[in-house]
Amino acid sequence: MSKLIKSWRKIAGKAFRIGVGFSFTAVALLHVLGFAPSEVVKRLDYLVYDVRLRAEAQLPELDPRIVIVDIDEQSLSEVGRWPWSRDVVAKLVVELTDRLGAAAVGFDIVFAEPQQSDALLALDTIIENKPALRSQLQEMRSGIQAQFDRDAQLAQVLADRPVVLGYYLNQDPTALSGALPPALFKKSQLGELTLDSTSWQGYGGNIPVLQKNAEGGYFNPIVDEDGTVRSIPLLAQFNDAYYQSFALGTLRRALGNPQVIPVFPEGVPDDYGAVELIALRSPEVELDIPVERGLLTRVHFRAKGGPNAGGYRYVSAADVLAGTLKPEDIEGRIVLIGTTAPGLLDLRSTPVNPAYPGVEVHANVISGMLDSIYKLRPEYSQGLLFITVLAVGFVLSVMMPILSATWSLLVALAVLVASVAVNSLLYFQAGLVLPVAVVLLLVLAIFMFDVAYGYLAESRSKRQMVDLFGEYVAPELVSEMAADPTRYSMEGESRELTVLFSDVRGFTTISESLKPNELREYINEYLTVMSEIIRSHRGTLDKYIGDAIMAFWGAPIADAEHAELATKAAIAMQEEAVRLNERLLARNWPTLAIGVGVNTGQMRVGDMGSKIRRAYTVMGDAVNLGSRLEGITKTYGVGVIVGPQTKAAVPGMVFQELDAVKVKGKNEPVSIYAPLGERTVLTQASLDQLEQWNRFLKAFRAQQWLPAREQLAGLQGSLVTNPTLHALYENRIAYFELNPPPDNWDGVTQFDTK
Repeated sequence: MSKLIKSWRKIAGKAFRIGVGFSFTAVALLHVLGFAPSEVVKRLDYLVYDVRLRAEAQLPELDPRIVIVDIDEQSLSEVGRWPWSRDVVAKLVVELTDRLGAAAVGFDIVFAEPQQSDALLALDTIIENKPALRSQLQEMRSGIQAQFDRDAQLAQVLADRPVVLGYYLNQDPTALSGALPPALFKKSQLGELTLDSTSWQGYGGNIPVLQKNAEGGYFNPIVDEDGTVRSIPLLAQFNDAYYQSFALGTLRRALGNPQVIPVFPEGVPDDYGAVELIALRSPEVELDIPVERGLLTRVHFRAKGGPNAGGYRYVSAADVLAGTLKPEDIEGRIVLIGTTAPGLLDLRSTPVNPAYPGVEVHANVISGMLDSIYKLRPEYSQGLLFITVLAVGFVLSVMMPILSATWSLLVALAVLVASVAVNSLLYFQAGLVLPVAVVLLLVLAIFMFDVAYGYLAESRSKRQMVDLFGEYVAPELVSEMAADPTRYSMEGESRELTVLFSDVRGFTTISESLKPNELREYINEYLTVMSEIIRSHRGTLDKYIGDAIMAFWGAPIADAEHAELATKAAIAMQEEAVRLNERLLARNWPTLAIGVGVNTGQMRVGDMGSKIRRAYTVMGDAVNLGSRLEGITKTYGVGVIVGPQTKAAVPGMVFQELDAVKVKGKNEPVSIYAPLGERTVLTQASLDQLEQWNRFLKAFRAQQWLPAREQLAGLQGSLVTNPTLHALYENRIAYFELNPPPDNWDGVTQFDTK
């Protein structure tokens, strides 16, 4: 239950970050539904789509079914500048259809203006200037008109051959020129059904005499917001009728003009408008062409475009007119006539090439229909995207604030990779173009916010860590804690620590001998140097109590060597006191002596105090014992006394047992020790003196007063004794000789004061 409560608190504590994640998700959902369209998202989807198209166009395979007759620079040089005479165009048609056997010929060109005959124009001028001969001349003109009417001659050529003429649609209702071919079907023929198609208001067609003798098809592509051609509408609406595209018209002409049937999805309302596919039907043809909304088909680019790209065979129109091609080069194939000459301005911006021949765009559409290769966005894509965004946004919004930085990065990368992988798999294997940019941006937005918030929160935690512990521990320890602030807090806990107490002996006398300002400088210098020693030994400075100092080791940063560090700090404080006294003497100030008590044991550490004031400190019996040990250092004439657990925790240090005592507030006796130095530093003579001291204590506790006195006398002036300690035990021996202790005496000294 406690784990559940803790987990709930963790989630509740992240409510702000989760809420921001949900906000990002809501914005993404509004984009999916069309209420908050974003050009950035749309452009990113274009980028993903275009990268895939370019990858597919890297290794083109020549489509032998389509040949592009190119009005190129060679043709313009040999035949003459464009537009060519209609008799040249007629010759081109006859050559392609009659001699070479093309299945269909599509002109990606508009014959928008009639060709004027120079002979007839001259005759009209004469008629205008010779009124007297007007009647005879007009009769003559009528007789020779057919001989010089190149448009009529071309129209006659077109009438008996499989030719499709291209034209364009526009949105200007006043721009109506030329003639439209017959519509595929009228709007009224659909009955209650409607078609979701592009709708146009004007057109620029071929001259009527040509268009009525040939098939027709518009060649308008769909130009996206970035100026790139990616799709073409197979059918488009003008007024109340529907017309075919140039690519569809040319393919139908090659297949014998099968019927065009729009197929609607089953189970949808009549006014839904979306068409599932365009069906081409005849006794010999059964071809289904899936389309997107607007009756669009996406262009499947086979190559980078142009005569040398390898997607289609290009032949120069000049070579066709010269009769150099053989029937096997053209027979049974679809021929598209267009231009790659830069001056004729039929180059398009496409995902695979910014200067792509317009005629090859239509060739790609025809190839796609013949091969049934389609890339399309299905009708259900919006619903699928909505569910995906909702799921990804919810999961990441909840998970990111809970996970660590590493796991957040791994999860974000996993979602990104999975999204791209699944999207790519559906694209390459099923031909589905599903938007993915909004999902990727949502993942990045949630992750980046989480990282930014985490960074700010971490910075705030680090600042809080410095504020909380900067007064207690060394700056390098604060930096170490700030590296991972989540591991540290001021919550109370019980653990084994080491505490140190130090005090200036006779401070009252010292304070009476100094002026107030001098006393302030005196105590400040003393506390500063001693505090620096504590910090340099990784200690936590707890508090100052007048001239006394309290510190502890092992918290907030756990340290297995807390007892050793505290002991070494105590010794260093005594050594620093000697150097400090030299500076004090130089200023004619009184010298000082300090006592230090060190004890190790279980303590309660944490933020403690009242509502008015709190502090990060330690409490417990082990702390009280440390304070008592400092208080009795003067009794034994030593600078440092440590408790038994401290001694046991520092095996590399040599200790001298001073006594077994019962301090005030403790019923159980404890042995007390003075550190003599590192075991590797002490001389053998010093170790021998310590062994003799231990023999003295053994004799003393056995009430063998004479041997004890002899052992003690031999140690006078040695490392293990000092005048105070020597006199203490001399007096005790003398007392016990006159006042023998009871038989059950355990050698323990009782202290009744702090």
